[in-house]
Amino acid sequence: MSETILVTGASGQLGRLVLNHLLETQKVTPARLVAGSREPTKLSDLAGRGIATRAVDFDKPSELGAAFAGIDTLLVVSTDALGEPGKRLAQHKAAVAAAQKAGVRRIAYTSMPNPEPGNPVLFAGDHYGTEQAIKESGLAYTIFRNGWYQENLLMGLPHAIASGKWFTSAGSGRLAHVAREDIARAIAAALASKPQGNATYTLTGSQAFDTDEIAALASAVTGKPVEVVHLSDEALLEGLKASGLPAPVAALLVSFDANTRAGTISDVTNDVKKLAGIEPRPLRAFLEDNKEALLAG
Repeated sequence: MSETILVTGASGQLGRLVLNHLLETQKVTPARLVAGSREPTKLSDLAGRGIATRAVDFDKPSELGAAFAGIDTLLVVSTDALGEPGKRLAQHKAAVAAAQKAGVRRIAYTSMPNPEPGNPVLFAGDHYGTEQAIKESGLAYTIFRNGWYQENLLMGLPHAIASGKWFTSAGSGRLAHVAREDIARAIAAALASKPQGNATYTLTGSQAFDTDEIAALASAVTGKPVEVVHLSDEALLEGLKASGLPAPVAALLVSFDANTRAGTISDVTNDVKKLAGIEPRPLRAFLEDNKEALLAG
């Protein structure tokens, strides 16, 4: 087993869940864990459980060496710096370079399915570039290509249920949404185990659905009819902007639908079960558990 594990972005949702599963599910002792964040003051609850905390700011490369000192396995949770093109990739590359210099033995990274050139998602290049930097570093690595979270549906589906219409350009493309909790459980299991060489896992739900099928499930759970309105990317973009979304945000959302339509995120794997030992939560169960939120739109 790895001796010391540092999780970056530990004040965020995924990082905190990974640490929880390392402690509670994998029974890793707190003395082996380090929680990293740009704002360590947000980690007081983790510190109270015996986990060391460190300031980890990818925008301060000169300080990363000290942050990564003595770490055997480093989990780089991809940052949320999407507003400035190129910034996110620069942050990740700084972390990889610092890990290499600090003597980190294994680096893990949260990527996305099929980020290779040609992927329509506007930030896919950040993930692909980071994966390449990790592979070129010479460090042992584990890459987690995380599927789309089930929780992401709560950003737009409640409005679709309230209005009765779901506007999309995803066509008949399919997507296997996966619970954030299941991804965290799988990542924690991999981090806590003895490395078996370099590996890339694609973490998805157990079944892929198209937009019409998701709408039908949501209707069955909530009792509200949802009509799926299929649009072109251009029409969807104009509609989102007309609804008040900033153009960059609207363009990003459209790129998600284009990605689904292209089949680039249609993969269904058993990697969650392979790592965590449990089946991922079915989409219908997620919708049922969040019925109240779905009806609050």
